[in-house]
Amino acid sequence: MKNRGLPSNKQCPRRNFFAAAALIAVITVNAAAVFCSPGTGLLVLEDPKEKTSYAEYEMAVGDVFSITFVHSVNKSPVTDFFEVREDGIYGVKSVYYNFGAGVTTTLEEGQTLTYGEDGSMIISGLDVKMNDLIYRVGTVSDHVLTLPDSTEVSLRDLCGRNARVGFTFRADEEG
Repeated sequence: MKNRGLPSNKQCPRRNFFAAAALIAVITVNAAAVFCSPGTGLLVLEDPKEKTSYAEYEMAVGDVFSITFVHSVNKSPVTDFFEVREDGIYGVKSVYYNFGAGVTTTLEEGQTLTYGEDGSMIISGLDVKMNDLIYRVGTVSDHVLTLPDSTEVSLRDLCGRNARVGFTFRADEEG
């Protein structure tokens, strides 16, 4: 890269000071975003009837989590993806391998179907607010929650077979 006539650090020692001050400002702003970012809260898993809590996981607006299970009819994996938004949880994508009861077969406006390298069918462009996101944990196969940091949680181990699990996002009061 050409110098473009700027003085060297020896000729202009204040340039290092301004560069360091700018770096400190960037670090400070980024740290504030991490520790004080609005839209943080908890993904709460609870029994929807009894309102007893199974677990809570830190989440932020914009985070995406997924739930994977083996479809009871076509016996292949299905992964549903959900995004946390300020006003709740939205279904945004679904990945599956075979058609069957309860699996999307028609696209609505704004939705797309693509095929993965592994033969999966990927429906994206979903934008469905999940007012009542409830799963019943499998008795034959497990349901697995994958958090934004890729941590996997067995819902069978956490909640038990055949348990009903409701998912809600509760924003922090402080923001």
